[in-house]
Amino acid sequence: MRVFAIIIISMLSLFACQNEKEDTLRSNENQEKLKVAVFSGNGAGEVSVIETIEALKIDTGIIAMPLSASAIQEGELSEFDVLIFPGGSGSKQLLNLGKKGQEIVIDFVKKQGNGVIGICAGAYLLSSTEGYPNLKLASSIHIDRAHYNRGRGLVEFELTQSGFEVFPELKSNRLFAQYYDGPVLVKNDNAEVQFEELGKYITDIHPDDFAPEGITPGKTFILREKVGKGKVFLIAGHPESTPGMRWMVPRMVRWVSGSELVSYNQKWVRPQINNKAIIFDNALKKEEKKNYWLLFSKNPQEQSQAINTLYSYRSRPAVRWNIGLLRSTHPETRRLAAKTLKETEYSYALPDLEIALKDENDSLTKTIFQESIKFLKNK
Repeated sequence: MRVFAIIIISMLSLFACQNEKEDTLRSNENQEKLKVAVFSGNGAGEVSVIETIEALKIDTGIIAMPLSASAIQEGELSEFDVLIFPGGSGSKQLLNLGKKGQEIVIDFVKKQGNGVIGICAGAYLLSSTEGYPNLKLASSIHIDRAHYNRGRGLVEFELTQSGFEVFPELKSNRLFAQYYDGPVLVKNDNAEVQFEELGKYITDIHPDDFAPEGITPGKTFILREKVGKGKVFLIAGHPESTPGMRWMVPRMVRWVSGSELVSYNQKWVRPQINNKAIIFDNALKKEEKKNYWLLFSKNPQEQSQAINTLYSYRSRPAVRWNIGLLRSTHPETRRLAAKTLKETEYSYALPDLEIALKDENDSLTKTIFQESIKFLKNK
């Protein structure tokens, strides 16, 4: 009899746990979250896909995941609210989509009323430039195609009054974003509906006089537009790769989806950490490479100096180099690498930081690893 009672109690407990699990699942399902796809097909830069998804994680009301061209062909785009075309190559992304994929994306925006965002290459792709392969969803056209690879670095831009409506946190600040051969956008006088300009270039981007002077200043850097039933948002730079500005990406998602523009933790909203444009001319590229090789030095002081110098240049690739330095034989190098990953908000490094913490024996280094992990994990 006692054994029978135990069996009954165990079964009741099992059913109770199962019901609790089902209730939890139902509760999670009822919590509506925006579903965002980041195009990951050929032409989408791997790093850009990663950093865009990481930036979207700042918003706890967003679920983001990569989406390939084949998945779009299979109809999986219909499961999402917003599609983002990241940095890379706009023409290659279009080619990878194919005719059917292009039609699906256009229908997703114009007829189904969803949102689409173009970041750098994605802005090339979504514009309507004559003679350039694109989706023609935004009325913008890009100019000076002969110098599309005009340079990279940290560039300054300014917002219009409409821009401050989307990003009010940026008032009374000088504004900078990472840039990598982004489009110089202007209005198409022949378009029936014109885009709304949200931001303009300030920096004149022409390192080593490769591109003509005076092309970028005053041209459109950020825009938005209503297209059919949907919305389009373009930006020429890379906020997802810019510490202090990454939150702009989920804010764009909320605008194109017609959702509430929620505020974000102030630790992510830090436009003040940059105060000057930095363009990588040939001389600075040589300095970047020289400091890269110093990261392999057996001297921890040289390694630390190189980390700090690269950060002062706001070198975009150098941020990722710090991940490997978590495994340096020098504790001071490991500590500085962890601090820099925290300062640059590189949340993709979390698994590496957590593994490094498990293997770490130095108490001070452990503490710094823990602080960096806590910062990057806490949304």
